[in-house]
Amino acid sequence: MPNIIYRKEPAGVHPPLDSPAYGSTVLRHPKQPLLAVPQAATELSAPRFDETLYYPHHDDLTKQCAGEPLGERIIVTGRVLDENGDALPNTLVELWQCNSAGRYHHDVDQHDAPLDPNFKGGGRVLTNEKGEYRYTTIKPGSYPWRNHPNAWRPAHIHFSIFGKSMLQRLITQMYFPGDPLLGYDPIFNTIPSEKARERLISRFDLSVTVPEFALGYRFDIVLRGSEATPAN
Repeated sequence: MPNIIYRKEPAGVHPPLDSPAYGSTVLRHPKQPLLAVPQAATELSAPRFDETLYYPHHDDLTKQCAGEPLGERIIVTGRVLDENGDALPNTLVELWQCNSAGRYHHDVDQHDAPLDPNFKGGGRVLTNEKGEYRYTTIKPGSYPWRNHPNAWRPAHIHFSIFGKSMLQRLITQMYFPGDPLLGYDPIFNTIPSEKARERLISRFDLSVTVPEFALGYRFDIVLRGSEATPAN
């Protein structure tokens, strides 16, 4: 078993499990008090992955189909760090997103927006020795979601990160700077701390931007600790 004990998560970083403004939590949140589980082998281990899980163009969502997808090309990159600020190499980072019109490549999504036959919306990478990941994709569109009257989700990309143990497991969302819908979004605003919410907003980075091809955004992900990226 790994010789490590994780520090207790600080208050205010992650959203409460019952958030009335986010309607579906009413049905999904636990109805009984949570139980503290000791940090044992189950909690201090996690699946390990290698490059056999890759598929063609796993890190470039603009090349997974026969033609080019519609929309603004972007590059998203960053580092995955632990609660001490140390890099986490060989960590699986998966993403999924809607297309530039705000529709997912999924049968359940029946939003009245066009499907893009050249965009599937999913990718996966392993971080390098510095804990870095990098994707090429298109900027997702906003879409209505019927949580409340005139409800629209801000543009966002979903991320799934495993880390070294199940206590580092994180599913979150990356948002874009300057999006006017952030102030109206109950999912984003379930996070109590304004400082923690800001950690979900990517930063435009000219050094990542590829001339005449794609704008670049940086989104670092911290698993646990006082600077943790919130679950979202």
